This record gives sequence, structure tokens and C-alpha cells, in this order.
Amino acid sequence: MNEKLPTEAVPRWTRGLDRDEVVSILDVFQEPAILLSPDYDILGANQAYRRLYDVDAGGNGQRCYEASHNFRRPCDEAGETCPLRDTLATGKPHRTLHVHHTARGKEHVDVEMFPIYGSDGELRYLIEVLHHLPVSSPRANEQGLVGHSPAFNEMLGLVSRVAPSEASVLLQGESGTGKELVARAIHDQSHRREGPFVPVECSGLTETLFESELFGHERGAFTGATHARAGLVESASGGTLFLDEIGDVPPGLQVKLLRLLETRTFRRVGSSEPRRADFRLVCASHRDLRQLVRDGEFREDLYYRLSTFPIRVPPLRERKPDIPVLAEALFDRLDLPARPHLAAAARDALEHYAFPGNIRELRNILERAALLSDGHEIRAEHLGPEVTQDPDHQDLPPPRALTGGEIRPLEEVEREYLRYAATVHRGDRRSLAARLGLSERSLYRYLQKLDAPGPDPRA
Repeated sequence: MNEKLPTEAVPRWTRGLDRDEVVSILDVFQEPAILLSPDYDILGANQAYRRLYDVDAGGNGQRCYEASHNFRRPCDEAGETCPLRDTLATGKPHRTLHVHHTARGKEHVDVEMFPIYGSDGELRYLIEVLHHLPVSSPRANEQGLVGHSPAFNEMLGLVSRVAPSEASVLLQGESGTGKELVARAIHDQSHRREGPFVPVECSGLTETLFESELFGHERGAFTGATHARAGLVESASGGTLFLDEIGDVPPGLQVKLLRLLETRTFRRVGSSEPRRADFRLVCASHRDLRQLVRDGEFREDLYYRLSTFPIRVPPLRERKPDIPVLAEALFDRLDLPARPHLAAAARDALEHYAFPGNIRELRNILERAALLSDGHEIRAEHLGPEVTQDPDHQDLPPPRALTGGEIRPLEEVEREYLRYAATVHRGDRRSLAARLGLSERSLYRYLQKLDAPGPDPRA
């Protein structure tokens, strides 16, 4: 049990409260909430909790991990982070994202744990408040984000923390990972959810056209401007402006974008009248903006304005447990003559494929396979040779250093293994560096020094 805390560290409102008094507080929470003992016992539950979990007002003898997970042991002993255990260890509130079993099925839940102290400074009880996330699901769902892998849940936990705020969000991840869906989830969980969500594709637009699209223009501002037109900044008023591929914004417009963010004002093209902007900004890029800053291609001051809260959107190869549920969700979203299902061999082939095109590629593979299958079952042969065979390294043997019994010079072994790793790895340089336990910069130096071929930088 925790040591006694100094009296000044104990929240004044909790001092001297007994169990019944704390239980009576639970119905103040609109979201599901329970009172726990330090031994995981549910001592009380509010009405919102009782509607979703199979307990009565007194917890009917269950422990929190039994009611929410159907576990027989605490979460931290079953491979998950346990906020109760963390709170006991630190004496402070903790928050984490879990997948709970509810009356509606499996759901993503943002779990908050608060310690309750007695007048003697001892931690007596804990209050657990559950924030269910309607924008995502660990099950196949026709709408929103889908997944339950550790990489997905880590990202979703960050989304749930930043969404209610007004902070600017920078989503970074490879092409096809679903960054716009994540941006929509942030908007749908925010206080601006009733306002518009306005996406802007930044790549491929000239500086003049981009400025007109973003800020609008007045009649006669340029050839062909026969009438005044509001820009996307005005269209996003009261809602969220999503700038996709922000790394492709022309250098000249970066200055105007920075001024927009600093002053919250803008001018239409051809006008001198400042207008007020009211939007929440979410940006996305498949490019490493920090590297673009170092290369002089992106303004450093703008980068720090955009990256108040960065979120990495993981590639599909880091979400292998999500592939079956993603496939089910995509079958629901695709316009197919009949809803198919995956044979075991097809599911296994997909889980072993590297998916350089990520979820976008998975969608294309499944749509093609569904059209090729004669019945309702998608078999491995329907997925195509790029999935069932890996031409880059299907016949590539492991390096001799790992199979031979002889002792060889370390530098030679290192060179051979790096060549092998760089050849068989299907991701970008950052993910290869992570697999090797190196920084991206160190890996680059190694590959240069050893003259080894680097991985194909897919984005």
C-alpha cells in the first residue's frame, strides 16, 4: 500500500469522506463511473455504468477487470496497461485507452482513474470514469476508425486526449494509412463537431490557385474571376480546417499561412479588407516535416505552429492484428454484388504481406479479390501474386553470418546483415531503423559507410 501522503497533498474535498458519501458522488458523472477499492473490487456504480456493464449499484461482488474485460486477472497481468495499478504506484490520476466488453459489444474506452484519500492521507478508494469513443470501434463498422492492435490503440489514445481541445494537430504517416479519417475523428470528438469539416488537398496546386482556394477572391481579382468567392478558410468557420499534405504548400504561401495562424485574420485575393477566421486546424503529411525544415524547404516557425500535438498514424504492417476486422469493415463499405468472407489461407496471406500502400492498398486488393471469386469465399489465389508471393525476397536466403558456424570479422558480418535487412524490409527507412534499434540518422550513416542498398522509401 502507498505511504501516507502529506496533508497538503490530499485534495481538500476528499478528506474524511466515507464510502457511502463517495458512492453518492458517482451519479454526478454523466458517463459510466465506478468506485473501486485498491484491490480492484467494485464498491459502487452509477446508472450509466450499470446500463453498459452487468453489475448492480453495489457492484455485485465483481472486480473491475471482470466487469469490463471478462478477465480473470488484472489488466496489467493480461498484457494491458492498468490505470488502477499506475495510480496506486504514483498516487496520481492516470488515463489510458482500453477495449471493453459492453452490452453493445466491444468498444474503445478512454479510462480515467482518480485517487480518493482519507483525512489521514491514506489512499482509500479510486473513482474510474469511462469515456466511450463513438468515432472508433474494435469491431467491423461501416463508419469511423476500426482496429484494436496496440499501435492503433496508442494512436487512438492520443486522438481522445487532443480532440476536446483547440490545439493544432499534425498527423504524420505514410500514404494510405487513413490520415483523413483520423482528422475526421478528431473533429467528431471535438466541441466543433456541429460545425463543418473542410478538407484541403495541398499537393498539386500552384501558389496562386492555392491562395485563391484557401482565402477566396473578389470579383475581378484575376482573369476569369467574374464574381466574388469565399475561400475554404471561411467555409470552415466554426468547424475544422484539414490541410492534407501540408508539406507540399508552396514556400511563398507558407508565410501567409503562418500569418493566418498567428493573427487569425486573412484577406481575400484582390481585397485589402481583413476578415476574421474561426477554425480548428488539423494538418497531415506523409513527409518528414522536421527533415524538410532542416533542408530549408519548410519554415521552422510554421512547423512549430502546426505541430502543437503531433500524432503518428501507424502503417498497416504495424497493425497486423487489425487486418481481419479491417477486411470485414471494408466489405461493408464496398459496393459489392454480395458480401464475401476471407478463407483462412487468404487471411494468413494478408497478415504476412507488407502493404506498402497501407489501407488504401488493402481496400483495392479486397475489391479485386471479391470480383474474382466465384462464390462468397475469397481464397488466397484471388488476392494476386503481389500478396501471395514476395518477389523482392521470397528466395533470398538469410545471411551466411547467421547460418554458418565459422567466426568471421565483425565488420564483415555487420555489412552482410545490413544488406540483408535493407533488402527484405518492406517499409521506409524510419521503420527499418526502429527494427534495428537505431536512429534514422545512424542508419543512414551505416548504409552510406557500408555501401548497402537502403530500403525503398515508400510514403
